[in-house]
Amino acid sequence: METLLEMFSRYGAQLGEGFWLTVKLLVVSTIGGFALAIPLALALDSRRFGLRLPAQLYSLLFRGSPMFVQLFLIYYGLPALLREFYGSLPLLRASPWWVLVSSPFLLASLAFILNLAAYMAEDLRGGLRTVTQGEKEAAIACGMKKRTLIWRILLPLALRRSAPALFNHVIISLKATALVSTIAMRDLMGAGSLAFNQTYNLGVYLVLGVIYLLLVFALSKLFSLIERRYAIPGHSGGSP
Repeated sequence: METLLEMFSRYGAQLGEGFWLTVKLLVVSTIGGFALAIPLALALDSRRFGLRLPAQLYSLLFRGSPMFVQLFLIYYGLPALLREFYGSLPLLRASPWWVLVSSPFLLASLAFILNLAAYMAEDLRGGLRTVTQGEKEAAIACGMKKRTLIWRILLPLALRRSAPALFNHVIISLKATALVSTIAMRDLMGAGSLAFNQTYNLGVYLVLGVIYLLLVFALSKLFSLIERRYAIPGHSGGSP
């Protein structure tokens, strides 16, 4: 059995590539999930039934089913569904969907974006409901229209008050990225598993655990700095 030092001399580059793929997947899914969560949160908080119901169904679907199932359905099911819709693979290749379905990274990113957006939207909705009627009335008294009120008062306050919960879901998403190794993507876990299959050195997983722990620690420190920087005076900063 190889020592850890010998193993890393052979598989260090492979693990490095897996590390950066994991980071890239997390960044893309966080940005995409947050961008989608904003309109979802506004719809969840809307008084209009026609806007609120689809958002509630979306939230129920993605928060109520396992991430593993969602990943498999999107990774394997979406290309199969589109192929059925277009009738043949050549027609699908000629469609704008081919860029998505031909890229394992984009398909995995889509699954994480849709999942993360559902959780972030609920956090933002909770943040929106912490904005008092007095704060809203003060903004209206200053002559703000509804759209301006949303973008300049409601959302900024909701973001700052729901920040701890939002950041927590990003950290959970980081750990969930290990699931992409099950669809043959060479992320950090996938690269480590390949190294283990060739060396049978259980120390590989110990090292992977330490790397994930360091990533979580770094993210936690970064998020703590952001929370302190944008903390609202008099607000505890707890999850809404």
